Amino acid sequence: MKLRGKKVAVLVAEGFEDLEYWVTVMRLQEEGAEVVSAGPDTSEVRGKNALSARAEVAAGDLDAAGLDGVVVPGGWAPDKLRRYPEITGLVKGVHGRGGIVGIICHGGLVAISAGIVDGVRATGSLGIKDDLVNAGAEWVDEAAFRDGNLVWGRVVPDIPAFCRELVAALEG
Repeated sequence: MKLRGKKVAVLVAEGFEDLEYWVTVMRLQEEGAEVVSAGPDTSEVRGKNALSARAEVAAGDLDAAGLDGVVVPGGWAPDKLRRYPEITGLVKGVHGRGGIVGIICHGGLVAISAGIVDGVRATGSLGIKDDLVNAGAEWVDEAAFRDGNLVWGRVVPDIPAFCRELVAALEG
């Protein structure tokens, strides 16, 4: 279990990308990480494809110093999540202390609002390419990669590559 002793928050809100959320949560748990789902509140939410999830904790109740990483799955949820200062603050806080920030698909919208993409290599859904570039990122069309403490994944078919990069980054 490569990630025993690591604590990772995975963000969730209405319209999350079901597979990017659930596969990542399960993969991290499989490696022994303590995974906590966090959102604006703890209400039950539905994913784009009708799977449900519930945040165990409101993001405002988490301390970035107590996390080894935070993951931002895609879907429609990132456009909602980016509107909450407690969400962007958590992402910025984890990033600022050198923790791992995993970002896949539309998750880059939260990273943009957290102010952590200027000058970094980034990927995600083609739908946010212009947003990332306009925020100062260098667009890279690759399935998954790491740039510093940011782990990027492109889209749903790239989840295995994203999870490999994420586990390796958290392990290191």
